Amino acid sequence: MELGISMFGDLHVDPATGKIQSTQKRLAELMEEIKLADEVGLDILGVGEHHRPEYAIPSPEIILAAAAVVTKNIKLTSSVTVLSSSDPVKLYQNFAMVDLLSEGRAEIMAGRGSFTESFPLFGYDLQDYSALYEEKLDLLLKINAVQKINWEGRFRPSLVNQEVFPRATNNNLAVWVAAGGTPESVFRAGRLGLPLIFAIVAGTPLERFKPLFELYKNTYQQFGHDMAEFKVGMFSHALFGEDSQAIGDYYYPLYARQMDRIGLSRGWSLFQRHQYDYGRTKAGAMFVGDAAETIDKILYAKDLYGITRFIAHLDVGAPSHSHLMKAIEIYGTQIAPKVREFSGNSQSDHI
Repeated sequence: MELGISMFGDLHVDPATGKIQSTQKRLAELMEEIKLADEVGLDILGVGEHHRPEYAIPSPEIILAAAAVVTKNIKLTSSVTVLSSSDPVKLYQNFAMVDLLSEGRAEIMAGRGSFTESFPLFGYDLQDYSALYEEKLDLLLKINAVQKINWEGRFRPSLVNQEVFPRATNNNLAVWVAAGGTPESVFRAGRLGLPLIFAIVAGTPLERFKPLFELYKNTYQQFGHDMAEFKVGMFSHALFGEDSQAIGDYYYPLYARQMDRIGLSRGWSLFQRHQYDYGRTKAGAMFVGDAAETIDKILYAKDLYGITRFIAHLDVGAPSHSHLMKAIEIYGTQIAPKVREFSGNSQSDHI
């Protein structure tokens, strides 16, 4: 099982003054965190696309290109790219360059976007939310498959005998579908035979997603795809510390403030401590705690879902740089080795 981290470049907001951390400072911190993730042997580094004032990264491929030249082994992926408001031609070119710089370590996680700011920013109509994604995923996959493109769609000028350069390493770029839990997205990924990662976050019960994992696997098999190539993963909010109670108490106010900032525009109720505490239990979808708890919970999720990839999303609410560095160190040196050791066994073998 592959083990990795993801970050959105959350900017720290001083609760007393409301002042937001500078993007320049956060990007400098982020590069240190990325280098450490590679040094401690994690498998994947993801950064996500946002167009909001509290996030530092509107273009994941820029950060990943920088990461390509300061890392050696870690895979470099978006988490996610908002494909619906992107140009698949330019997107492929950018990620192909990251792939070449990193000697074949680049991936795209293509999603429809939880936030919608990119749609008006780049001139797209939210009423076309689903149609845009369908069309752009089709074009991205065609570009990835063949060098010379003939293609026609609704939302972009046609391509007639156009060649897209440069080409990714081995003429193939890994493309994952990122889903938030809609059966339509799950079915599409299974039908196309694309690897799929689920965002399972906050206080969501882990059991809730089991039918969707089963739908994906059944659809993948139904459409005749090779199970030897089957890949499915999960992305969950996380933070690790040496002491479970201490890291839980430290993280709650930061996490709750960010959830409330997001919830304000979506009509959510204020995030409560009982939701947070439930999410941290074995039944919930938050991985906030010490190494032993996290090892057990990742292996539980593997047994529950059959995941081949787990990504810990670490910077919701902007924990301090020192806390993030410590979490990455614990993940790479304490959690990942034990998960790898036990991942070939059932959960009952390690309890």
